[in-house]
Amino acid sequence: MTYDDLTYERLSEKLSVCVSSEHRFGIDAFLLAHFAKARRKDTVCDFCSGNGIVALLLEKFYEPKKLYAVEIQDKAYFQLEKSKEASRLSKLETFHGDLKNFKTNKELDLITCNPPYKISGTGILSADQADKIARHETLCTIDDVCISAARNLRYGGRLCITNRPERLCDVLCAMREYGIEPKRIRFVSKRRGGTPWLMLVEGKKGAKPFTTVEEGLFVYNDNGEYSEEINKIYGIKTEA
Repeated sequence: MTYDDLTYERLSEKLSVCVSSEHRFGIDAFLLAHFAKARRKDTVCDFCSGNGIVALLLEKFYEPKKLYAVEIQDKAYFQLEKSKEASRLSKLETFHGDLKNFKTNKELDLITCNPPYKISGTGILSADQADKIARHETLCTIDDVCISAARNLRYGGRLCITNRPERLCDVLCAMREYGIEPKRIRFVSKRRGGTPWLMLVEGKKGAKPFTTVEEGLFVYNDNGEYSEEINKIYGIKTEA
């Protein structure tokens, strides 16, 4: 199978991600990889991986011991494989299928997931099927993510996800329902003092209840330029 709208965006000299009109990436991928902070000894899996952007970012900034990536959509998986091939990631193992059926032989230290944000049947549905699947819980719900995470994580292993702030209760309740205790929350705003448009949540399998709400992250300074923290997350070197 071939597609005529594929291009590559270089993340570093060694890493390139395959993008298309349907499967691209945005700042939320960078924020999730930074929030998760994989360790070099970690075995990590990225759910709803799309073109593999989060897995590639984890490799670029944290170099975990082993990487898995799970994607159900045919074209997105094709791009994931192309990203792996272009970046020569021998330690990245891909899974083409439903995350509800995913199971590793060894328990994982970390799972990341940038899931569909909207509950199925709410909001304006896109006419494009790929966009609909990516944005709405048509094939994957937050419960599905937490059930599969609980099945694959070791005791004390972490699940780090992004979502919209209006889904906060859904995310926290689903985590706790399946034995993943919410431990960290960070809200992201466009500007300092603005209303959050994104949240990052970390849960730990089997942990005791105690949740820390971290200092908010803002994307832009008052002058419209990226904030210092966003520049660091992007890996941009700025003058002092």
